[in-house]
Amino acid sequence: MADRLSLNVQRRRGDFTIDVKIDAGPGITTLFGKSGAGKSTIVAMLAGLIKPDSGHIRVDGHTLFDSTQGIDIAPERRHVGYVFQDARLFPHMNVAQNLRYGLGRLDADKRAETYARVVDLLGLEGLRQRRPANLSGGEKQRVAIGRALLSNPRILLMDEPLASLDAARKSEILPYIERLATDFDLPVVYVSHAVEEVVRLSDTLVLISNGQVAAQGAVEDIMGRIDLGPLTGRYEAGAVLSPTVDAHVDEHHLTKLNLLGHDMFVPSVDLAQGQRVRLRVRARDVSLALARPEGTSILNILPCTVREIQSGAGSHVEVALSVTAMTNNSSENTPQTVLARITQKSLSDMQLAPGKSVHALIKAVAIDRHSLGGHGAGTNRR
Repeated sequence: MADRLSLNVQRRRGDFTIDVKIDAGPGITTLFGKSGAGKSTIVAMLAGLIKPDSGHIRVDGHTLFDSTQGIDIAPERRHVGYVFQDARLFPHMNVAQNLRYGLGRLDADKRAETYARVVDLLGLEGLRQRRPANLSGGEKQRVAIGRALLSNPRILLMDEPLASLDAARKSEILPYIERLATDFDLPVVYVSHAVEEVVRLSDTLVLISNGQVAAQGAVEDIMGRIDLGPLTGRYEAGAVLSPTVDAHVDEHHLTKLNLLGHDMFVPSVDLAQGQRVRLRVRARDVSLALARPEGTSILNILPCTVREIQSGAGSHVEVALSVTAMTNNSSENTPQTVLARITQKSLSDMQLAPGKSVHALIKAVAIDRHSLGGHGAGTNRR
């Protein structure tokens, strides 16, 4: 799969050095890390607002910066769409006027069709005559995204666009962002330190720490690594699972998923049968049992094998588990990891060691609702 983004840049200012190499394919590339890690600086270099000391930046084969060749394309000529934390809409213009502001970069014969697509994608039809002062925070960000899309960008940069929104507004706008890359065949770089956004949106996850790339790859692989716990967040640490929708249990407001042949139940999601779902299970919400329990209220019981144990100085340990597949269909049996946080006493009492069989117990009500959603091309609603 060809890279849509190739970034290899270095920049030193005082005691802080940015030195990152990122190669990403289609879809959404998320830069995830703690505040001050260097994420926004990397995005500003992509946009041309900050100049690297050395290296190169290429988007879809177009060189935007190359220190060895003396190339440094001006920001206004990079064809970059930029969505900031605050919407930065023109207050004296209505929504339609804000959206049309960037249309000058599009060929005249494509403007009407593209404008209609953006309005439909982002659900802006009923907002077009309103001024920014009369929009909610989520509505403002949808307009800001639309304006960026209509500027005919080669790449869309989104620097913590949901950071100022409450949980309800975030849930409202996340489904729109999920569709951007596929509906517009556009590479997206998304900056966040909110793990639920990263889990839901990432095609490529890049973990940034102290100006360096600590890890990059599929979100399921990186979030399932217990050695990265200090960077992904100890308290919120958890693995990411990718089951498919099997059925909707409407009378109980649940959706039944299929994970390697096992049933899982989660709060109801509005996705079609067969659609792949991405969900995060926190390590602190997983219990372990040596035998499958009977007569329990816990709906999700997954047979697993202990893969790795990481002991700390405190009372608890992190256990990485590989879910045991019930079928032999290799095309559907993508390895799935569950993380569990248990006490040192439980580790000793259960005599856990790599290779031992256990059952992971996960309450349906403990599933992280904010990271739960469809992902990738073909995301369909019921």
